[in-house]
Amino acid sequence: MEKPLNGKIALVTGGTSGIGLATARELAAQGAQVFITGRRQAELDAAVATLGGSVSGIRADASVLTDLDAVYAQIAKRAGKLDILFTNAGGGDLLPLGAITEEQFDRIFGTNVRGVLFTVQKALPLLVNGASIVLSGSTAGSRGTASFSVYSASKAAVRNFARSWALDLKDRAIRVNVVSPGPIRTPGLGGLVSDDSRQGFYDFMAGQVPLGRLGEPEEVGKAVAFLASDSASYINGTELFVDGGLAQI
Repeated sequence: MEKPLNGKIALVTGGTSGIGLATARELAAQGAQVFITGRRQAELDAAVATLGGSVSGIRADASVLTDLDAVYAQIAKRAGKLDILFTNAGGGDLLPLGAITEEQFDRIFGTNVRGVLFTVQKALPLLVNGASIVLSGSTAGSRGTASFSVYSASKAAVRNFARSWALDLKDRAIRVNVVSPGPIRTPGLGGLVSDDSRQGFYDFMAGQVPLGRLGEPEEVGKAVAFLASDSASYINGTELFVDGGLAQI
C-alpha cells in the first residue's frame, strides 16, 4: 500500500529532540523525505543517525535569517521543492511579571515569533501550490499561566499568523494550521524545573489534564502528519489541540 506522504518533501525546524524529532520520524514513516534543523551539530548528527536514511540534517538557528537562507538553498539544490513545513523550533522559560528581562523577551520572541515569520516567508519560493504549513502553538497561547506570559504571548502571536497567512496564501491553496500541544513529556517541558522537582512537576501537570497523564511526542507527531496530509485537505486556518482536554474544559 502506498504511504500517504510518498514523494513529499518536508522540513521540520528544531527537529533534534522532543516533538520535532518525533514528527520527523512520523513524516518519514509515512513516506516523506524529511529535512530537519538544529542549532548544535552534534545533536543534529545524532538525530539523523537515529531517524535513518530518508532524513537529512541542516545546522541552523531559526532566529538567524542567514541560517534560514542556507537551509532553503540546500533544500532547493537537493530536492527542488517543499511540500510540508513544520515550524517547531522555539521554546521559553519561566519569569513572573516584575522579573521579565529584555534578554528573555528578545530570545523568546526572536525564535517563536520572528523566527517563525521568516522561516515561513523565506520558504514561499520553494513551497508548491497546495502545500501544508503547520505552525507549533501551545495551550499556553489561549490560557493564562503564571510566570509564563512572554512564552504565552509568543504562541498567541503564532495562532494569529495562521489566521492571517491562510488568507495571504489562498490564491496558492497553501493551507496554514496550528498544532497546539498541552503538557508533553519532552526535554523542553522537563527543563522548566530543576531535576529534583521534575517528577513532582510532571505529576502536577498530569493532574490538570482530563486524561490524567502527560502526552507523548509521538502523539503530536501524528497530528502534524495528519494536518500535512491530503486527509486534512479542507482544514485551514485552524488550531488543533493535542492536549488531553486541558484547554477544552
